[in-house]
Amino acid sequence: MDERTAGAQGGARPGPAGQRAERHSIQSVDRAITLLEAIAEAGGECSLTELSHRTQLNISTCHHLLSTLVQRGYVAKVPVRRSYALGARIHYLCNASLQVDLPVRAAPFIEQINEKTGETVHLAVLQGDAMMKIAKRESRHPVRVDTGTLGRSDAPHATASGKAMLAWLPEDDMRRVLPNGLPRFTAKTITEWPALIEALRHVRRDGYAMDDEEYQPGVICVGAPIRDHNGAVVGAISASTPTMRANNDHLTLVREQVVSAVRALSAELGAHGAKSASRVAPE
Repeated sequence: MDERTAGAQGGARPGPAGQRAERHSIQSVDRAITLLEAIAEAGGECSLTELSHRTQLNISTCHHLLSTLVQRGYVAKVPVRRSYALGARIHYLCNASLQVDLPVRAAPFIEQINEKTGETVHLAVLQGDAMMKIAKRESRHPVRVDTGTLGRSDAPHATASGKAMLAWLPEDDMRRVLPNGLPRFTAKTITEWPALIEALRHVRRDGYAMDDEEYQPGVICVGAPIRDHNGAVVGAISASTPTMRANNDHLTLVREQVVSAVRALSAELGAHGAKSASRVAPE
């Protein structure tokens, strides 16, 4: 017998079709999801007693289900307060879901940068331990940068979008993203870890990253990180220009457009402190 009351969600049970679906559901899965939702509704952390009250499940059932969720990383114990919080795997799933939606959400901002600068614009994300280019808008100029195809990048340390994301990772995670070290692509590529760490410190300070012919000779790129509602970096947008157009005025324009766009996109994704005033108006 299901220990949750019919009114636990504040309304009546579904009709016959819903009842048939419920009879065919796996009760333990249903209860585990209910516990996760209850923790979320409580603000992300909740005591065992309160979870039992919120879900109308007895404490023993809650404890057994929570133990499994803790083992799988979907819930974390908070020993000091003797409570349970949403775990790292929940954040991983949220980021994975956001990355599916991100190209659509980012499209008007990518278009805006492309329209204002005329340059090639990229959207990149970290998927697991890999950096992936997932969207691109080609330059409007006859002479444009050949930035290759979409997909996995082997040069996060040598690209603006890669450095914009690497800058916010712990060093151990950086090394997982770069398991083969720092390969050289041009004479300007950073190939030593201390130099990369220092360059990434400047990225965190400035809020954007530069690729000054570090990946391709004759190409300069500016990239900045995209943040979600938790403040986590979930991707980066970058714009690339050939050195023939890269005078100070044009680079300033590219940098301002990239930084403004990622701040507006981050605000749309719920990032705290991101400025939404420059949000792209719907067409």
